[in-house]
Amino acid sequence: MTDQANRNKYIKKASWVGIIGNTILAVLKIVIGFISGSLAVVGDGIDTATDIMTYFITLLAAKIMNKPPDFKYPYGYNRAEAVATKALSFVIFFAGAQLFLSTLLRLIKNEPHQIPALLAIYVTIFSIISKAGLAFYQFKIGKKSESKMIIANAKNMRNDILISSSVLVGLVFTHIFSLPILDLITAMAVGLWIMKAGFEIFMETSRELMDGTDNPELYYKIFDAVEEVGGANPHRVRARKHSNLYTVDLDIEIDGKLSIEEGHDIAMEVEKNIKTRIENVYDVLVHVEPKGNVEKEKFGLSRDNIDTECKKQKKGNAK
Repeated sequence: MTDQANRNKYIKKASWVGIIGNTILAVLKIVIGFISGSLAVVGDGIDTATDIMTYFITLLAAKIMNKPPDFKYPYGYNRAEAVATKALSFVIFFAGAQLFLSTLLRLIKNEPHQIPALLAIYVTIFSIISKAGLAFYQFKIGKKSESKMIIANAKNMRNDILISSSVLVGLVFTHIFSLPILDLITAMAVGLWIMKAGFEIFMETSRELMDGTDNPELYYKIFDAVEEVGGANPHRVRARKHSNLYTVDLDIEIDGKLSIEEGHDIAMEVEKNIKTRIENVYDVLVHVEPKGNVEKEKFGLSRDNIDTECKKQKKGNAK
């Protein structure tokens, strides 16, 4: 399991690398975009400028996540990462929408637009190379620290490579065909792509905030861990995520004739086995029930529930 103190250090380091690298690129692209007369390059620079803000949000989230649990947040502050990632998605989407609308208005008004200078092509090539390096580094740190927030930033860097590549293609064709309008069309396409990236990041964080998981294998591991303990039968299981950590709540059925102490020992063995089988478990809460106990509540999942859901997903994917 990743040590949480080291994890925060990785996140902060990745954030500062992102801030410094993107600040240099944003200034270069916006300044040279205006000098060369390329709105597409300016738009690319604006997108890079939003990356600076996202990394500052990441730094703030890392500071909040480091707080110990208290009476307000007894599960700790790790979900600050999901909240921060959600905020990043709004910033990214807004930047794309603003670029798209401003470019669309220029097309509608039919404002004159000159062919961009070759300098715009050179700075775009430099941007592609630099963003590739930043994306590789962010993915590496994101996976090492198991941080969705850093991985989201890495995906944004990867999207920036595609954006800059589309800008480069647009600039080349603008020079080949001497059609300045191609630069405006490319800028609109860049705006749409940025909005798409923001929406995807927004949807990715919704599952964690709604106490969900897209990993059915996690539940199978929990069931297996319980069944390995003699005398325990998994009944209802719920797992939720706080950043990179899992909290597991479950009911187990045991022989009702056992003593409270014997039931407690079985529950402790179940907890230990779950933590052995599954990485990054923050806490396990085990509720003991006598075999055959029937309750009206339908909270939690059984092995049958998961099997049924997986079959439905496979049928949906097949269609």
